[in-house]
Amino acid sequence: MIQVTRKDSKESLENMLRRFNRKVQQSGVPAIVKQNQFFEKNISKRDRRLKAIVRQERKVIKMQKIKLGQR
Repeated sequence: MIQVTRKDSKESLENMLRRFNRKVQQSGVPAIVKQNQFFEKNISKRDRRLKAIVRQERKVIKMQKIKLGQR
């Protein structure tokens, strides 16, 4: 649980909110929530390799097009 209190009586609400947001970001909670937002089935090692090969091939084709000025 992240808690933020006023440093002194003159500290503005905006400053306190900014410190709170910074602490939340540093704790890594938003990243964990984003990862768990959508459920993904576990895929086999073979399927992962095939997907990686397809990604690499697409990347090579894309880079070739960029070099030729087609994209």
